[in-house]
Amino acid sequence: MALALQQAFLHLLTLIAFFSIFQVTPASCSNPRKLLNSSYSPSGSDWSPAEATWYGSPNGAGSDGGACGYGNAVEQPPFSAMISAGGPPLYQSGKGCGACYEVKCTGNSACSGKPVHVVITDECPGCGSNELVHFDLSGTAFGAMAVSGQAEQLRNAGKLDIQHRRVECNYPGMSIEFHVDAGSNPNYFASLIEYEDGDGDLSKVELKQALDSDSWLQMQQSWGAVWKLDIGSTLKAPFSLRLTSDSGKTIVANNVIPAGWAPGQTYRSVVNFQT
Repeated sequence: MALALQQAFLHLLTLIAFFSIFQVTPASCSNPRKLLNSSYSPSGSDWSPAEATWYGSPNGAGSDGGACGYGNAVEQPPFSAMISAGGPPLYQSGKGCGACYEVKCTGNSACSGKPVHVVITDECPGCGSNELVHFDLSGTAFGAMAVSGQAEQLRNAGKLDIQHRRVECNYPGMSIEFHVDAGSNPNYFASLIEYEDGDGDLSKVELKQALDSDSWLQMQQSWGAVWKLDIGSTLKAPFSLRLTSDSGKTIVANNVIPAGWAPGQTYRSVVNFQT
């Protein structure tokens, strides 16, 4: 009888040890999962590699307007010197003028790793000799990628590997402006177009004269962000302009160029693309 009780007791201890393994196993598997999750990076991330240099003065806006035609507006709000010249894939023969990007760096001890917003306002023809997209940033924008107080240290690096992504432009409270080119006359009209929300750049611009109810004349890109129209006859203002963004969105600035328009003048619309 005593032997039977002893055997039963030993059998009970075996069962307890067996089930305790299953109680411990799930907990021991949870730690590797936590480690995997802590370093997981979504494959759908929209950041892409690029390289960056800077030009102009250390705290300046690159050059005075550059190849897009924005002139000294690059130094003033809303650009505020946070601009970049782009290699061919960014500048796109001028069609990339006005496009907005975020850039950031992490590979230098002076890098903050925080995104910086920049606008393409110039061309860098010799940039991007390899497969990477190239941003030639203003000294101000390049320094803005740095940890506070270390902008000069970061600029001393000269060239950086960075990350970039295309983002929507957003100019709160601003509508699209048209700066009439100095060479415009009654038979030829050209205008710089700036501060487009959303895509920031344009794929098509059309003009309608005052006396035409539904006849839109397609303008051509002249250079940079300047669009032109020359139909070989006198144009009759006021003009309405229809703008199509790179993503296909369309807006109309009705009668934005008045009857008494003059070369060199800037006319502000009351419209902008919705972001």
